Amino acid sequence: MNIIWDPASLLAALAGGVLIGLAAAWMALGLGRIAGISGLLGGLVDGAPDRAMRVAFVGGLLLAPALYLLLRGELPAVRMMADTPQLLLAGLLVGIGTRFASGCTSGHGVCGLSRLSPRSLVATLSFMGAGFAAVYLLRHLLA
Repeated sequence: MNIIWDPASLLAALAGGVLIGLAAAWMALGLGRIAGISGLLGGLVDGAPDRAMRVAFVGGLLLAPALYLLLRGELPAVRMMADTPQLLLAGLLVGIGTRFASGCTSGHGVCGLSRLSPRSLVATLSFMGAGFAAVYLLRHLLA
């Protein structure tokens, strides 16, 4: 893994973190909702009644790369280290995990930890630990 330490990259990362925090705060304080992406997206699929808010929030996530491109003139280079079947399997496993955990990294890791929720701490440690173990297993033991 390479970490890019140039000022522009650091500022972009800081801006992204601030925007995530502002969005989570807006959802919690303004709407009384947790900004859990899997729950917001799941509600769109399930036909939840607050569809406009969900479409706006998820739409903002999808439009963010276009805004980045407009501001920076290019998107960051992405190097995929997995093929399509691996990505599909990973997505399926993450989806199953979010159902078992009743949330995802945004709901538990950002919103739950900021509220000092013990349940979110356990969930975050569980899915982060599982991710670390999976990467170690796939990259170092089975490579």
